[in-house]
Amino acid sequence: MTESPDNNQPSPGEILTLKEVAAYLRLAERTVYLYAQNGKLPGIKIGSAWRFRRSELDRWLDEQRRITESSTKRPRGEG
Repeated sequence: MTESPDNNQPSPGEILTLKEVAAYLRLAERTVYLYAQNGKLPGIKIGSAWRFRRSELDRWLDEQRRITESSTKRPRGEG
């Protein structure tokens, strides 16, 4: 396994387990499982185990940020 420079964060191409993704995103493992199972989180199932590529999770996070920003912006003339 490739170590990242700070030894606390996975490297961009690293494959993560469900437990590691939960820690990385600071979510409950059950939430990560349900998001993956429902196709809301990019991952693949290998046998009975979920695996996630960190680079895909980072892209997903960026997209979630864009969605959040666009849905919370006030229309001009309000407020």
